[in-house]
Amino acid sequence: MTWPERILGVLAPLAAAVIWGGMYVVSKWGFGAIPPVTLGFLRVALGAVALVAVVAHSGATRTPTRTDWRGFTGLGALVTATIVTQFVGTDLTTASQGSLLTVATPVATLLLAAVVVDERLTRAKVAAVGLATVGTALVVADGGLDGSLDPAGVTALLGASVAWAGYTVWGKPLVARFSALETATYASVTATPMLALLAAGELWLLHRPLSSLPTDPAVLAAVAYLGFFATAAAWYLWYKGLEYVDAGTVSVLFVAQPLVGTALGAALLGERVGPWFLVGGTLLLAAVVVVGRARS
Repeated sequence: MTWPERILGVLAPLAAAVIWGGMYVVSKWGFGAIPPVTLGFLRVALGAVALVAVVAHSGATRTPTRTDWRGFTGLGALVTATIVTQFVGTDLTTASQGSLLTVATPVATLLLAAVVVDERLTRAKVAAVGLATVGTALVVADGGLDGSLDPAGVTALLGASVAWAGYTVWGKPLVARFSALETATYASVTATPMLALLAAGELWLLHRPLSSLPTDPAVLAAVAYLGFFATAAAWYLWYKGLEYVDAGTVSVLFVAQPLVGTALGAALLGERVGPWFLVGGTLLLAAVVVVGRARS
């Protein structure tokens, strides 16, 4: 691997993590207009349309086999689980809590990579798991930034971390056979009908027809950001890193997401940071640093 490729393997997923930091603030605001699962569906559907257009323009000629499509469908299911638990969890907590609690993703990715693709689990990685466990406990015990943490919200956000870890690890072989662009595209395409069914169920339970959703410029801008940037661009950039480095290394770069999300949540939504929340968040970030130093 050349040095420029190594740099790209780091910068691409790092940029994705920065975009996702802003996603929590945008989505938290958007839930006031569109229910969370429905907003997740619109996000992924728009992202899928954008990615399909790019793939068509790129002239990609590889045709997935039935086995490949089963793999893409599996990734789509993991994407669906991530979107639903992530958005529902954020709706039940705050933007800062949502961005920080999902920093458990790197640890979940390292553990899953050790089981699935035999990535070596060193003492440093075990120490990182311990730090992350204590950090998460302190975040929960702190009671959040503005009031108490909702147990269902915490559970959903931690579930989102595990689901995204699966998307990262099981996506690696498909990225190697196809490309970051094609893998992100086909995963989003297979996730779209799954999310459509869940969104339809959500709107039916809430007695809100699709025609009742607001279409003012601010809401459309939020959906566009989530679709074009937080989905199409960020998912491609995340998988682009997997073209050059392993899943564990890419997962370390997720640290930028909670930093950006917490900062924006405090700056734009007035969310306050409690002392134990900061201590727990610091331990979570320390876990990622320990892993990063061990892999460097």
